[in-house]
Amino acid sequence: MPALARPLHLAAAIDGPGQYEASYYVELARLAERGTLDFVTLDDGFAAPGRTSRRGRAAGRLDALAVLARVAPATERIGLVPTVTTTHTEPFHVSTSVATLDWVSRGRAGWTVDVSTTEAEARLFGRRPAAPAGALWREAGEVADVAARLWDSWEDDAEIRDVPTGRFIDRDKLHYVDFQGATFAVRGPSIVPRPPQGHPVTVVDVTAEPPREAAARYADVAFVRAADPGSARVVGEELRERAREFGRDPARLTVLASLPVELHTTADAVELADRIGDWHAAGAADGFHLRPADAPRDLARVVDGTVPVLQHRGLLRRFYPGTTLRDHLGLTRPVNRYARTGGTAA
Repeated sequence: MPALARPLHLAAAIDGPGQYEASYYVELARLAERGTLDFVTLDDGFAAPGRTSRRGRAAGRLDALAVLARVAPATERIGLVPTVTTTHTEPFHVSTSVATLDWVSRGRAGWTVDVSTTEAEARLFGRRPAAPAGALWREAGEVADVAARLWDSWEDDAEIRDVPTGRFIDRDKLHYVDFQGATFAVRGPSIVPRPPQGHPVTVVDVTAEPPREAAARYADVAFVRAADPGSARVVGEELRERAREFGRDPARLTVLASLPVELHTTADAVELADRIGDWHAAGAADGFHLRPADAPRDLARVVDGTVPVLQHRGLLRRFYPGTTLRDHLGLTRPVNRYARTGGTAA
């Protein structure tokens, strides 16, 4: 097999409108794991119950975080990335929920940051009206910021579990975050120890303009939906330039082109491999997030058809390089800001 010239990252959505059995999601995640995909995503949101899906069924939806927490013990290496809506949701709860998923998956969690923009969704909560997209994404960026601070509020060795003295935690290694945002304030520390990855992987869909600033500041992975490789490359370059302006290393931002997939024949599996190879060679993205039209059918064809072709061409690995999602993506484990500075960060 030819040597991998440049790592190609591959992820897939396992959404299932109207699917309420855990086995549906477990089987799809295991299938993706067999194909050595980096991670699977599961969408979520606050759409009102009773909305009709594209297949004509009532589009009820399970909580993505809870579903993937169930999938975690049934899988070993695949990353698990639920959508988490930051609008109308307490940032402290967001942080602890994502940290919990990282613990139960042994370091394989991420989260796709999203916002809720409609009045219908706002009425479900009855707390505040819908805000403009720009304001919601500024708030979402602050949630991503404070979540990372809460994950750092426990140093890695804060748990001492000293039975003779009865001391469970070294209180000198717990830190208040004292965060004041535009719409919320969080003091901390977290109630969950620092996650295995330090920070679970933060993902943002940057197809539209409003999320791009938040992604440039805080995302580890960005999705972009584009019709051609040139368009995807332009968005990725713009995003990395913004990240550089915020003082980040742009090489630490992984950009995935998000593509719809509908595979009916073996020939379709091979055409998808050709498309992925062409886009990757053109520098369109670091990899691809596949959105199957029919997840059980299309993901099976990806794993059994497209993946072997990509592996044969030396574009995709044959085994996982590590055990965590950060390992799969080539991302280092973040240094704890409080342990580094020795006190509360500003």
